[in-house]
Amino acid sequence: MNQKTIPENVVDLVAHHINERSNKNYSIPVIGNSNNPETPQIFEIIPFDKIDKTDSSFYAIDGSYNSQQFYNGVSIGIYNAGYICYKGGKQIRMNNIDDPIILGKVYYPQNILIINEEHLFVIYDELLNLEPLKKLIEFFHDSIDNIFPYKKAVVCSNLSTLLSFAQEVLEWSLVYEIANRSEIREGDFILKDGTLRSLNIKQKYLVELGKFLHEKKIIIVGITKNSPIKMELSYTLRQIDNYLQDQLRPTYPFAEKDLKRQKLCCWFEIPDNVLLASYGGKDSSAMYAKKDIKGGRGFGLFTVDRLDYVEKLQNYDWFVTDVNIFDAIPGIENNKRDRDMDKLSMMFKELTTLTQEHYILGYPYPLVEVHNFVSLKKDFKEEIIKRVKFALYKEQRMDNIEIENLFLDIHEKF
Repeated sequence: MNQKTIPENVVDLVAHHINERSNKNYSIPVIGNSNNPETPQIFEIIPFDKIDKTDSSFYAIDGSYNSQQFYNGVSIGIYNAGYICYKGGKQIRMNNIDDPIILGKVYYPQNILIINEEHLFVIYDELLNLEPLKKLIEFFHDSIDNIFPYKKAVVCSNLSTLLSFAQEVLEWSLVYEIANRSEIREGDFILKDGTLRSLNIKQKYLVELGKFLHEKKIIIVGITKNSPIKMELSYTLRQIDNYLQDQLRPTYPFAEKDLKRQKLCCWFEIPDNVLLASYGGKDSSAMYAKKDIKGGRGFGLFTVDRLDYVEKLQNYDWFVTDVNIFDAIPGIENNKRDRDMDKLSMMFKELTTLTQEHYILGYPYPLVEVHNFVSLKKDFKEEIIKRVKFALYKEQRMDNIEIENLFLDIHEKF
């Protein structure tokens, strides 16, 4: 048998598992109850001609990292994180540079060369001295040994772990930076790619950040397109989609009279049993899914949302959001569990202003744009090699063969 051939029984097991997971019935009704957030909350999308008339500004954060190792032991590793802002459908300048194209703000490290283990520690130390992270640590009023669950030596045990850690904690520092910008106002949104949870910052400190945002009346939402929750809810989402489009839409009292723009949106809070099935349901996974500000991983409350409709692409326009638990459950600190349904409904309706006019319908376009802004794309390797080679040739302290051999990828010869 060809060693590259995956055994048929393994493929069959994968298909069986996917079928099992995507056809689970969690008995979530298609007709919602306005008093029960774990049932579909259905509403009409904001009219297309009003999507740019909202008073809110929408900030979007994302980060990226990439690395390349060469046969002679030289590695190059880089991370970044940045943000952009849209208001009234137009991008607003976030930086102080004179560039007509680059309007967002992004942070990069200076140290990207790794020849030995010590260089990993240099990258770690530089990260902690980046201005946004210094300010976030000051806000937490504690030492990094208490803030971060993993010691420096563990984070720096390999390049991939270090870069992933650096990207994530830098993203969190940008949440705090945005919240302190002079132009931000009550009711503005911060959209974060991913969740409002972390394995790299202890929950106690993230909860402080979530409470700070809530008190400033700044709305933060973590948004995830790909999530195990969507697999668990695949059957449920199909049923809701069919109900909305085939049964409810023909009789719904739309304010919008243009048939092509009559769209029904939906959100609901994800029940505990779905969360536990999605994240394993035991050990640290249960902590990740917990709906609380203690014993968990962050300050989020998971919901699933459909804020547009993409015909014939089942489940495509559903995504998972992690909303600030202080916004969703204002009495959480006093063990009161009542949801602020008005606040939640307002948030999701407002987000529909971002989902209607872009090349990824149903998904907030500022997150698409910030991803494109910060992404260290597949051509990272070629670009960084060309630039380093150019710098070496410019100084010409090595001969041409030495420079070329420095970046030889031996695997390409196999």
